[in-house]
Amino acid sequence: MLRFAVRAVAVAAAVTLAGASTLADDTMLKVKAGDKFPVVALEAAQIDVLKLKDAKTVSIADLKGKTVVIFFYPKALTKGCTVESCGFRDIAKDFPANVVVIGASGDDMKLQQKFIDEHKLPFPLLCDTDLKLIKELGILSSPTGKTPKRFTFVIDKEGKVAKVYEKVTPASHPKEVLDFVKEMK
Repeated sequence: MLRFAVRAVAVAAAVTLAGASTLADDTMLKVKAGDKFPVVALEAAQIDVLKLKDAKTVSIADLKGKTVVIFFYPKALTKGCTVESCGFRDIAKDFPANVVVIGASGDDMKLQQKFIDEHKLPFPLLCDTDLKLIKELGILSSPTGKTPKRFTFVIDKEGKVAKVYEKVTPASHPKEVLDFVKEMK
């Protein structure tokens, strides 16, 4: 009888560990430079600035032929996220014409639109409310979290990751990204 109890505890522990490692995968970066960026269609506040005919959603496939900067932030209208987003706003005109800048978080359309309106952001903000893209990238803040880590991805014209920024300082990061994309071929 004791042997069966020990075996049951071992099986339960294995199942728990397997489940925990599956959850933890969403917090570990899953793409690197040279990888295809995941194609996940998401709603976006201010999607019309992308000039995609009758688009309700946008994915990297819709932007093929352009260099795309997608910066992920934990929560709209919070201090660091506002500093970073406004930093991109302030230099948006300095990006080459073939570069698209997009912000992204797990926030809903209403909050993303409020963020755009309050800070006059000139770019769309992705609404990854189901965390699908965030999880595919492996940038979830914690296994049970609802927000992404602060990451930026530069995607080339073919839809491949050109650069991943894992260590982001909100105030200086937008200029760092601008310098990188200006050097891209």
